[in-house]
Amino acid sequence: QVQLVESGGGLVQAGGSLRLSCAASGRTFRSYRMGWFRQAPGKEREFVAEISGSGGSTIYADSVKGRFTISRDNAKNTVYLQMDSLKPEDTGVYYCAARAAITTGYDYWGQGTQVTVSS
Repeated sequence: QVQLVESGGGLVQAGGSLRLSCAASGRTFRSYRMGWFRQAPGKEREFVAEISGSGGSTIYADSVKGRFTISRDNAKNTVYLQMDSLKPEDTGVYYCAARAAITTGYDYWGQGTQVTVSS
């Protein structure tokens, strides 16, 4: 069982930056691939980024490439999402999630943190 708690959301002007954190419980954190998703009002949840258990491999949605950076600190059981050059279309609730392998679905989800980017 893995419990995930996001933090770091807030209100920021377009062009600004935010760093989201996701703290995970459990001693097997490093065995999980960690992902970030977001859901804008009236839209479906969409993939943002994912990082491998070791942190050596990352995947990004085209919409955030070059602006967002996913990282993790396995000693702290935490995954981060550094968001730079934010745009109003980045507004939404951001969720972190964990899965055992790239071929499986996400088994664990956090409660989400709101990010609002004003124009």
